[in-house]
Amino acid sequence: MSSFLNSRCLFAAVVLATLAGCANDPAPVEQMKLTEKALEQAKAVGAGEDQAELQAAQAKFAQARSDMTSESFKSARMNAEQAELDARLAEAQVLTAKSEEQITQLNTRLNRLRKQLGESQ
Repeated sequence: MSSFLNSRCLFAAVVLATLAGCANDPAPVEQMKLTEKALEQAKAVGAGEDQAELQAAQAKFAQARSDMTSESFKSARMNAEQAELDARLAEAQVLTAKSEEQITQLNTRLNRLRKQLGESQ
Protein backbone atom coordinates (compact mmCIF):
# COMPACT_ATOMS: atom_id res chain seq x y z
CA MET A 1 0.00 0.00 0.00
CA SER A 2 2.87 2.32 0.84
CA SER A 3 4.45 1.95 -2.64
CA PHE A 4 1.07 2.67 -4.23
CA LEU A 5 0.77 5.85 -2.17
CA ASN A 6 4.35 6.86 -3.05
CA SER A 7 3.75 6.29 -6.76
CA ARG A 8 0.56 8.39 -6.61
CA CYS A 9 2.43 11.21 -4.88
CA LEU A 10 5.21 10.99 -7.47
CA PHE A 11 2.66 11.05 -10.31
CA ALA A 12 0.91 14.08 -8.77
CA ALA A 13 4.25 15.87 -8.41
CA VAL A 14 5.12 15.18 -12.06
CA VAL A 15 1.71 16.45 -13.20
CA LEU A 16 2.07 19.63 -11.14
CA ALA A 17 5.57 20.23 -12.44
CA THR A 18 4.36 19.77 -16.01
CA LEU A 19 1.47 22.17 -15.49
CA ALA A 20 3.75 24.74 -13.90
CA GLY A 21 6.06 24.45 -16.92
CA CYS A 22 3.15 25.01 -19.28
CA ALA A 23 2.06 28.11 -17.40
CA ASN A 24 5.29 29.89 -18.30
CA ASP A 25 5.18 31.11 -21.88
CA PRO A 26 8.48 30.85 -23.73
CA ALA A 27 9.99 33.99 -25.18
CA PRO A 28 8.52 34.56 -28.67
CA VAL A 29 11.90 35.03 -30.34
CA GLU A 30 10.83 33.59 -33.71
CA GLN A 31 7.64 35.65 -33.77
CA MET A 32 9.66 38.78 -33.07
CA LYS A 33 11.91 37.96 -36.04
CA LEU A 34 8.89 37.33 -38.29
CA THR A 35 7.34 40.62 -37.28
CA GLU A 36 10.54 42.54 -37.89
CA LYS A 37 10.80 41.01 -41.38
CA ALA A 38 7.16 41.83 -42.11
CA LEU A 39 7.78 45.46 -41.14
CA GLU A 40 10.88 45.61 -43.34
CA GLN A 41 8.97 44.08 -46.26
CA ALA A 42 6.09 46.55 -45.90
CA LYS A 43 8.55 49.44 -46.02
CA ALA A 44 10.42 47.86 -48.94
CA VAL A 45 7.30 47.81 -51.13
CA GLY A 46 6.55 51.43 -50.30
CA ALA A 47 4.43 51.56 -47.16
CA GLY A 48 4.90 55.03 -45.75
CA GLU A 49 5.13 56.31 -42.21
CA ASP A 50 1.81 58.10 -42.78
CA GLN A 51 -0.03 54.81 -43.38
CA ALA A 52 -2.23 53.97 -40.37
CA GLU A 53 -1.63 50.23 -40.58
CA LEU A 54 2.14 50.65 -40.61
CA GLN A 55 1.94 53.03 -37.67
CA ALA A 56 -0.18 50.49 -35.77
CA ALA A 57 2.28 47.72 -36.60
CA GLN A 58 5.22 49.77 -35.39
CA ALA A 59 3.44 50.73 -32.16
CA LYS A 60 2.46 47.12 -31.43
CA PHE A 61 5.97 45.92 -32.21
CA ALA A 62 7.41 48.53 -29.84
CA GLN A 63 5.01 47.28 -27.17
CA ALA A 64 6.07 43.69 -27.90
CA ARG A 65 9.72 44.68 -27.41
CA SER A 66 8.82 46.34 -24.13
CA ASP A 67 6.92 43.19 -23.08
CA MET A 68 9.99 41.11 -23.91
CA THR A 69 12.21 43.18 -21.62
CA SER A 70 9.69 42.87 -18.79
CA GLU A 71 9.38 39.13 -19.58
CA SER A 72 5.64 39.37 -20.29
CA PHE A 73 6.06 36.78 -23.02
CA LYS A 74 2.38 36.06 -23.64
CA SER A 75 1.66 39.75 -24.17
CA ALA A 76 4.81 40.08 -26.28
CA ARG A 77 3.67 37.22 -28.52
CA MET A 78 0.19 38.67 -28.96
CA ASN A 79 1.48 42.17 -29.74
CA ALA A 80 4.10 40.80 -32.14
CA GLU A 81 1.50 38.68 -33.95
CA GLN A 82 -0.84 41.66 -34.28
CA ALA A 83 2.03 43.85 -35.47
CA GLU A 84 2.96 41.27 -38.09
CA LEU A 85 -0.62 41.17 -39.39
CA ASP A 86 -0.83 44.97 -39.48
CA ALA A 87 2.46 45.13 -41.39
CA ARG A 88 1.24 42.54 -43.89
CA LEU A 89 -1.99 44.50 -44.33
CA ALA A 90 -0.01 47.69 -44.99
CA GLU A 91 2.07 45.80 -47.56
CA ALA A 92 -1.04 44.38 -49.25
CA GLN A 93 -2.65 47.82 -49.44
CA VAL A 94 0.43 49.30 -51.11
CA LEU A 95 0.63 46.45 -53.61
CA THR A 96 -3.09 46.72 -54.34
CA ALA A 97 -2.80 50.46 -54.98
CA LYS A 98 0.15 49.87 -57.32
CA SER A 99 -1.78 47.18 -59.20
CA GLU A 100 -4.80 49.44 -59.57
CA GLU A 101 -2.58 52.20 -60.92
CA GLN A 102 -1.07 49.80 -63.47
CA ILE A 103 -4.55 48.67 -64.53
CA THR A 104 -5.59 52.30 -65.03
CA GLN A 105 -2.51 52.95 -67.16
CA LEU A 106 -3.16 49.83 -69.25
CA ASN A 107 -6.79 50.82 -69.79
CA THR A 108 -5.67 54.26 -70.93
CA ARG A 109 -3.25 52.70 -73.43
CA LEU A 110 -5.92 50.28 -74.67
CA ASN A 111 -8.38 53.11 -75.23
CA ARG A 112 -5.73 55.07 -77.12
CA LEU A 113 -5.00 52.04 -79.32
CA ARG A 114 -8.71 51.49 -79.96
CA LYS A 115 -9.09 55.09 -81.07
CA GLN A 116 -6.08 54.78 -83.36
CA LEU A 117 -7.43 51.56 -84.85
CA GLY A 118 -10.87 53.10 -85.29
CA GLU A 119 -9.44 56.13 -87.08
CA SER A 120 -7.29 54.04 -89.43
CA GLN A 121 -10.20 51.93 -90.66
